[in-house]
Amino acid sequence: MSVTQHENEKSDVVIIGAGIIGICCALKLVERGLSVTLVDSNAPCQGASFGNAGVISPWSCVPQSVPGLWKKLPKWVIDPEGPIFIRKRYLASFLPWGLKFLQAGKIEKVEQIGDAMMVLSNRSPSHYRELLSETSELELVKDSYYIFAYKKAEQASFDLFGWQMRKKRNVPLSLITAAELQELEPSISPDFQAAILIHEQARALDPHAIGKGLVSKARALGVKFFQSKVKFIQKDENVWVTNCGENRYFSDKLVLAAGVWSASLLRPFGYDLPLQAERGYHLLCQNPGITINHSIMDVERMCVASQMESGIRIAGTAEFAGIDAEPDYRRAFVFKKALKNLFPLIDVEHAEPWMGRRPTFPDSLPCIGPVSNLKGLFAAFGHSHYGLGQAPNTGQIIADCIMGKKSGVDLTPYRIDRFK
Repeated sequence: MSVTQHENEKSDVVIIGAGIIGICCALKLVERGLSVTLVDSNAPCQGASFGNAGVISPWSCVPQSVPGLWKKLPKWVIDPEGPIFIRKRYLASFLPWGLKFLQAGKIEKVEQIGDAMMVLSNRSPSHYRELLSETSELELVKDSYYIFAYKKAEQASFDLFGWQMRKKRNVPLSLITAAELQELEPSISPDFQAAILIHEQARALDPHAIGKGLVSKARALGVKFFQSKVKFIQKDENVWVTNCGENRYFSDKLVLAAGVWSASLLRPFGYDLPLQAERGYHLLCQNPGITINHSIMDVERMCVASQMESGIRIAGTAEFAGIDAEPDYRRAFVFKKALKNLFPLIDVEHAEPWMGRRPTFPDSLPCIGPVSNLKGLFAAFGHSHYGLGQAPNTGQIIADCIMGKKSGVDLTPYRIDRFK
């Protein structure tokens, strides 16, 4: 990526953020004949787009905050190996967001949130296959089940709230026995007595390579990529200016797809958004000695294991410590125990940790669409755990907004001013 002077260049659209969301926005815009420049301080797909569990689900409709969750939180938070960890020094900063998170889980809110999530996830596997058509990366999108594994058979019940939400939305589900689970996943521990399958899913064998494949396609279509750290944005008459120190990029329209860093770019315009850097860890076992065939959720430990081309990756947990805190890779190495719990014969000696920042709003929904009172500025950030699955539809919506086309999607649930 070039870092030379670009004072005189002007594009129809500048996109800040080269994660999977920004790249899908760029592709949808350049396909409609617009000139597009994409700016990021890092190389494309190096953040949360790199280190996710690889689940590509068209059925994401259960938000993180649901009725009754508050009963589990105290146990999770005090467990040093639990799925949620809040650093003590960050607790005071976290509490206002945490209260909004619990409020978002009220019964009268979650059904609408679930519908809005599913709109963004709809047809995501087929969308990726369309985007990757005629590329070698097409083979990295693999059909699979999403297996939710339970150690006690009675816990695998469709009566639980999350499964009821999915059934209401006609998500294809089935309940299987321990023997059927062993047939699907021969390496899984016999301690797991039942599982619920979500059908018609896909998984990414290498999320980063998929992103790079889309970048190559975007470049071939004329999208310009620049590696620069964005200092601030401003509007000069009818032109948006993206300021990157010595470099400035000019555009008629500007899209914020910078994940957790989007909020700070909007703060000078009076937006104080409840966007958390929900820090997620993964552990990659490069020589696992076993093979798994589907994405597998250990429901008790709230972590997901999936086979990648580079090994078996297990991801999960949420750490709240702010954007800039140093990683605590002990959170990743906890997954060694989780992997052994799932797969007794797995070799966890050659394991690589990773940490990324998921941009998470309290209601599990992103901000998408025009930014109120700032003509020509569009939001496309805050996708939390669901960015990989929601990126293609987000790109489509942003392209429709910028082209002034009615997409048929009600943008009310994703409005940036919904938190005022």
